[in-house]
Amino acid sequence: MRIALVGALLVLLLLPASANARKKERGVWATVNVCDTAKHPDTVGIRASMPGTPRGARLFMRFRVQYRNGNGNWVDVKDADSGWRRVGTGRGSAVESGWSFSFAKPAKAVTLRGVVRFRWRRGDALPRHAEAATESGHRSS
Repeated sequence: MRIALVGALLVLLLLPASANARKKERGVWATVNVCDTAKHPDTVGIRASMPGTPRGARLFMRFRVQYRNGNGNWVDVKDADSGWRRVGTGRGSAVESGWSFSFAKPAKAVTLRGVVRFRWRRGDALPRHAEAATESGHRSS
């Protein structure tokens, strides 16, 4: 059973970069930084970065895990959503944050990926937003 989970999580690391539904926002990225390690068993950790501009904007990230269903569509994993997290205030430099999700061992191997949504807020205004999916080739330590 553990082999199935490890196999499923390794597939996550080997996925090609996905095209975002929205225009690619310059300076945003998402990656897997933990994948079923001895210190973090059955865990997927996602790390992301966003530009710290415009200055003074409140910066938010939302981390999710998705799986590929039988039709090849990406579907959100139930309860694998961090909700919106305030990660800082725009001061000109990039801001990084992350979130980890723990999973029960799946009955069969599944293909997963991490998705991060980004928001820059000024009062009630939303001057910028973006989304990034994890890319291929990132390996956990």
